[in-house]
Amino acid sequence: MKKSGNWFKSAIVLTSLTFVLAACGGNNNAPAAVNEGAASNAPSSTELEMADLTLVGVRDAQISSQQIIADKLGYFKEEGLNVTSQLIESGPDIGPMVAGGSAPVSIQTNFMDIILKSTDIPVKIIAPLAQIAGTQAVVGSSKLELKSAKDLEGKTIGIPSGADVTIAINNMAKELGVDASKIKYVNLAPSDAVVALEKGDIDALAAWEPFITKAIQGGGKFLFSGTKSELPDKQGDVNWMSVHTTIQVSDEFLAKNPNTLKAVLRALKKATDYINDNREEAIKTLAPELHLTVEELTQIMSRNVYSMEVGDTYVNGSNGPAVGEYLKSVGNIKSIPAPATYHDFSLLKEVDASLIVTELK
Repeated sequence: MKKSGNWFKSAIVLTSLTFVLAACGGNNNAPAAVNEGAASNAPSSTELEMADLTLVGVRDAQISSQQIIADKLGYFKEEGLNVTSQLIESGPDIGPMVAGGSAPVSIQTNFMDIILKSTDIPVKIIAPLAQIAGTQAVVGSSKLELKSAKDLEGKTIGIPSGADVTIAINNMAKELGVDASKIKYVNLAPSDAVVALEKGDIDALAAWEPFITKAIQGGGKFLFSGTKSELPDKQGDVNWMSVHTTIQVSDEFLAKNPNTLKAVLRALKKATDYINDNREEAIKTLAPELHLTVEELTQIMSRNVYSMEVGDTYVNGSNGPAVGEYLKSVGNIKSIPAPATYHDFSLLKEVDASLIVTELK
């Protein structure tokens, strides 16, 4: 998840700048006229409010895997859509784009929406796409020896300031009796932390993919993530963090284009199923688009759970009080918005009612 790190602090500043910039110019990503070349077996364009639209995502396996698959395998076209798949390199830039109106339909994380909604940006999540907490992880150096998690006390972890992987560290510490205040943190960008870990300048790094995989390739040892642990005193599945990739739209776009958005959701559902049922083929399609090797992407995608299901992990994990309190404690939000104010699953329910397992509170 490239976006984490300093995004939560920088996004608020950039969002304010976007308001100023938006007042100076038009929407360069506004949808174009209806495309008359849609697939012949697709729904009639009269059923869609628009056929041409731009979907903003990130060149990142955690964020836009389904988006890329739906584009490359023609799932959008099967739904009568002509989607311009705009993949940006820096995930943090999507927040200001949403706030400024240049990304009415986008894919990022629900944490972004919590922050945007806390500043009254009119945006709604219309579906989750993946549980990506497994890619938020801590990797130890090749020389780090742990008899228990408590041995992390006094050790030095390289981590970007404000990175949300801190949630996983704090929950690990709480469950395993580690005094998190005794862990020494050094503010390092993920790429710098990978180098520092190889040199032995730090005992561990905390970051996200692809830096976790790169650190392991450099001789590091996976310790734990938001969903898995290989610590001596805790092995297997854990629930130390929950964060989901989501598709969100502006309130205005949602009100005007429900049929178009249902078509988008159907295409993304096909892509989700393809990724889960044909993982090797999906990786071969995605690797060149994500600028990763097949081997790297295989490891990265194994840490994600690609699913559009609205279950307890999404509702109470990614959007629960603990997440809001964390974002508030680090100064990313001043007040915690109610989940119902930044969600609308009505279209997802029309597309596939079985995906709604847990209702928003």
